[in-house]
Formats: sequence, C-alpha cells, structure tokens
Amino acid sequence: FAAKMAQPQQSVQVFGRKKTATAVAHCKRGKGLIKVNGRPLDLGEPATLKYKLLEPVCLLGKDRFSGVDIRVRVRGGGHVSQVYAIRQAISKSLVAYYQKFVDEASKKEIRDILVSYDKSLLVADPRRCEPKKFGGPGARARYQKSYR
Repeated sequence: FAAKMAQPQQSVQVFGRKKTATAVAHCKRGKGLIKVNGRPLDLGEPATLKYKLLEPVCLLGKDRFSGVDIRVRVRGGGHVSQVYAIRQAISKSLVAYYQKFVDEASKKEIRDILVSYDKSLLVADPRRCEPKKFGGPGARARYQKSYR
C-alpha cells in the first residue's frame, strides 16, 4: 500500500459549466473508462442527447481515450445543461491531461479538432438567466397597456 502511495498518480481535475450545471472531470491514466456519476457514458440520460455526450469521443477517436480513465461528477442545472457541462468537462480534461503528461503537439492537435467542431467544448458559455423586473411578467416584456 505504501509503495502505491509513493508513486505520484498522473491525474488532472477539470470542470465544465453550462448555466447552473457544473461537471467536474477527474482524468487519470487508465484503460479507457469514462463514467458519469458512476454510470458509463453510453447510458447517459436523456437518450436523445446521448450523441452530444459521445461527441468528444467520436471526434477524437477511441484511441486517444484508451490511455485514460475519466470520472465525472455533475450537479445543478437541468438535463440539457448537465449534458453540455459533461461534454465540456470531458474535452477539457483530456486537453489538460495531454498538456501535463503527454506533449504539447498532441494537445494542440486535440484542441484544434475540438474548437473547429464546436467552441463550447472548451470554452464556457457565459449566458445566464436575466432577472425579472417590476412592471412586467418577465425580464423584458411589459404588461399590456389599455386606453379605456
């Protein structure tokens, strides 16, 4: 057990965000496992957004993920936001892992593939819900005005 603790574990922790959902991905050397809240990636709910979850894997090919294990914890937000947060966390964790433990060239290659496909895979979307104001039913809409 002491020998196991002596060697440093190659791992990175990265988060992905969308609205109020936050996903934390823990990426370490392994054999290609990707789990979200303890469940495999392809059992992701809702089923219609399964391909959104698998996008980073499909884009980069299974071989790039074969040397790492990624475990993701996600909380907050709704189903869709969580899916976007998860895919961002997975992509960012792989890029960070490659930068830290592999080499800069392969990290740049991965990054370019992801960014050319969809920038939100690596860059968080800053949009938030705007607060409601008085004098109307929502943030911008005003109550209807009548003259008689």
